[in-house]
Amino acid sequence: MGMKKFISISMAMVMGLATLVGCGSAAGSASKGKEEAIPVIGISQYGQHASLDNCREGFLQGLAESGLVEGEDFTVDYQNAGFDDNITIQIAQNFSANNVALMCAVATPSATACYAAAEDKDIPVIFTAITDPVEAKLDTGNVTGTSDKLPVEEQLELIRALQPEAKTIGILYTTSEPNSVSAIAEYEEKGPDFGFTIETIGITQQAEVLQAADSMIAKGVDAISNLTDNNVVGVLPSILEKTNEAQIPVYGSEIEQVKLGCVASAGIDYISLGKQTGAMAAKILKGEATAKEMPYETISSFDTYINSQSLEDMGITVPAEIAEKAIEAAN
Repeated sequence: MGMKKFISISMAMVMGLATLVGCGSAAGSASKGKEEAIPVIGISQYGQHASLDNCREGFLQGLAESGLVEGEDFTVDYQNAGFDDNITIQIAQNFSANNVALMCAVATPSATACYAAAEDKDIPVIFTAITDPVEAKLDTGNVTGTSDKLPVEEQLELIRALQPEAKTIGILYTTSEPNSVSAIAEYEEKGPDFGFTIETIGITQQAEVLQAADSMIAKGVDAISNLTDNNVVGVLPSILEKTNEAQIPVYGSEIEQVKLGCVASAGIDYISLGKQTGAMAAKILKGEATAKEMPYETISSFDTYINSQSLEDMGITVPAEIAEKAIEAAN
C-alpha cells in the first residue's frame, strides 16, 4: 500500500469518527434539550421531621392529583438543609443558578432564602408550613403558598378541658423564627381568657433547646404547649424524656407530635396542607395562574388528636365530649 493511499484511508477513518462523534454529540444535545424542557421544581426543606416530611409528601400528591406526572410534566430536585440556615441559603442560591422553574420551600427559613434568591430572576416561589407569611414578609411579589396557622384558641380550650386546675403554660421558641414569634403573641393575648399565664423561653439555635427545657421544667409550669418551631420539634423526643420524668404534660401542634408522645393537640393535617400547596403549584406550572396573582391560603380545618397512653401516664382523664371526637394518634 502506497503512502498516499494509506494517508487517504486514515483521513477517511478520522472523518468517519468525527462524523460519529458529531452525531453522538447532537443526539446528546437533543436528549439534554429534551430533559431541560421538563420543568424542574426545586424543593428546599429546612430540616427533617415528620411534619415537614408530610408537607413535602402532600405537595407531591397535590401535583399528582392535579394531573401532573413526575418525570413527564416536571422533575424534582429535593434538598434538605438539616436546620442549618447557611445551607438553606446555599440551596436557594443553587436553585436560582440552575434556573429552576419553581421553588417549593418547606418552612419559613427555606421560604425566605428561596424568595431572596429567586427575586432577581422572578422565579416563582411557593411555600408551605409557614404560620404568618405577613410577619415573614412573604405576602408580596412572585410568591405564594399555604399557612399552617395554629388554632391557638382551640388549643387553649383543649388544655383547659384536660387540666381544669392548670395555671401556667410553658412555650419554648426560636426568637428568629417568625412562625413562633407570631404564635407566642397570640398565646399571650388569648391565654388569660382561659385563665392561663404564659411562660416563654426563647432560644437562638437547636443546641440550646434541651437546656431551655430544663429551665422551663424548673419554673414548675403545669403544661407545655409545643409550636411548629423547627428547632424545638427537631429534638422533641429528647424534650419528652425530660417532661415525662417531671410529670409535665406536653401538648403538640399536630398529629405527628402526638404520635411521638405529646398528650394531645388541636392541630392540622400536614399531608392536607401539602396537597393544598401542590394544587397551587400545579396552576403555576400549567400556566393557569402566577404566584403573584394567588394570595396565600390558610388551611381552615383542624382535628383533636390524643395519645391515650401519654394521657394515662400523666393521670389525665379525657372528658367524654372530647373523647367522642378525638382521633387516637398513638403509634
